[in-house]
Amino acid sequence: MDDQQLQQLQYPIGKYIAPSDIDQAFIESSIADIASFPRRLADVVADLSEHQLDTPYRPGGWTVRQVVHHCADSHMNSWIRFKLALTEDKPVIRPYFEDRWADLPDTKLMNIEPALLLLTALHEKWVFLLRSLNRSDLERTYVHPEQGKEYRLDVVIGLYAWHCNHHLAHTSSLKVSRGWV
Repeated sequence: MDDQQLQQLQYPIGKYIAPSDIDQAFIESSIADIASFPRRLADVVADLSEHQLDTPYRPGGWTVRQVVHHCADSHMNSWIRFKLALTEDKPVIRPYFEDRWADLPDTKLMNIEPALLLLTALHEKWVFLLRSLNRSDLERTYVHPEQGKEYRLDVVIGLYAWHCNHHLAHTSSLKVSRGWV
C-alpha cells in the first residue's frame, strides 16, 4: 500500500480546514452533525461481530472498537473544554495522550455499548449547550498548551463536527472495503 492510499484511509474525508468565515449556517450545520453522530455511529456498528469490531480501519490504525471508545473519550474532553472556556477567561486546557488512552483495557477490550450510551447522553447535553450559545459565547477561547495557541469555540464546533464524520467514515469505509455491507 502506497503513502497516498494510507493517507486516504487515515483521512477519508480529508483533514479539517476551518472556513475563513464562520457564519450561522456553518455553526448550525456543525451542531446538526454533532447531534446526529451517536445515532449514525450506532447504526454503522450495530451489525458488526466481535471479530469485525477488532479489525483496524487501516494498517497500523485503531480497531473499530477503539474508534468508538476514542470518540466517547475525545468528546468528553471537548465538552469539558467548552465548559471551561465558557466559565473561565482563556483557560489552559489539559491535553491527553489519545494513543495511550486507546491502548487502555476499557478501549481495547470492553463492549462498545457503554461508549455508545455515553456518546448519546453526552451529545444530548453538549448539543443543548451549543444551541444556547450566542455570538459572544462562540468567540470565547481556550489555550492548548502544547500547541501554544488559542482555539475559538466556533472553530472547535466545526472541528468536532469533522471529528464525528471523520471517525464515522473510518468505520463505514472499512465495512465497504471488507464487503460487510
